[in-house]
Amino acid sequence: MEAKAVKREGKKSRGISAFLVIIIALILAELFFYCVLGADSNFEGNNPDNHPHNLLGTMFKGGFVVPIILTLLLTVVILSVERFFALGKAKGKGNLINFVYDVKADLKKSNLASAEALCAKQQGSVAAIVDAGLKKYKEMETVNLAKEQKIEEIKAEIEEATALELPSMQQNLPIIATISTLGTLMGLFGTVLGMIKSFQALGTGSGVDATALSVGISEALVNTATGILTGALAIISYSYFSGKIDNMTYAIDEMGFALTQTYAETHEK
Repeated sequence: MEAKAVKREGKKSRGISAFLVIIIALILAELFFYCVLGADSNFEGNNPDNHPHNLLGTMFKGGFVVPIILTLLLTVVILSVERFFALGKAKGKGNLINFVYDVKADLKKSNLASAEALCAKQQGSVAAIVDAGLKKYKEMETVNLAKEQKIEEIKAEIEEATALELPSMQQNLPIIATISTLGTLMGLFGTVLGMIKSFQALGTGSGVDATALSVGISEALVNTATGILTGALAIISYSYFSGKIDNMTYAIDEMGFALTQTYAETHEK
């Protein structure tokens, strides 16, 4: 019995929209900023106009920059979770290295039916690309073309299938890469605003308001820390998922080479 074709994920499954994620993250960040950080219990005399007496109140005093940084942080977290499941689905159900090894073994035996069955079992984007190459391989055995043309047709089919699947694997990674820089910059911007408040405290009146000075410095440091955390998480996330995509594209390249090489070695025309 002929194996069922593996469903291609590319154009059907585009993942979560980054714009929607940013909107949701902004709403959550604003709620956290006003309802948690801005709670009366975080300030002296239960009055947000007074000085904060804990870290949450200090973060609230950081002003409008804080919800922006929190939005970027939440966006990284949400998109990272989304990419984890999306790339897991693209990889397929089984171990990718074993899948490539088993398909190559079937190709050496000219057992295309078994290789297609492995693709159907594996599922995912990689298996869909390999399955497309296998079907083109079988088709080339029945058409009247020169051997070199048949090999080029197999290569073209794999490249076309890869072009359809790769965007879905790389989706949202550019956003994470952008946040890796933007998060740190927004943290530095918040730092500058906090230092401005500190110098204003030094320059007002006849004496130095030590409390206002310390609050301004604390705001600056908290914004710096939050921005660095956001940038660091974004860099880690981007590097991790880029590595997973590289592994999948390597597997695709390996299978493409195996298909064309096997055809060249086992067919006289």
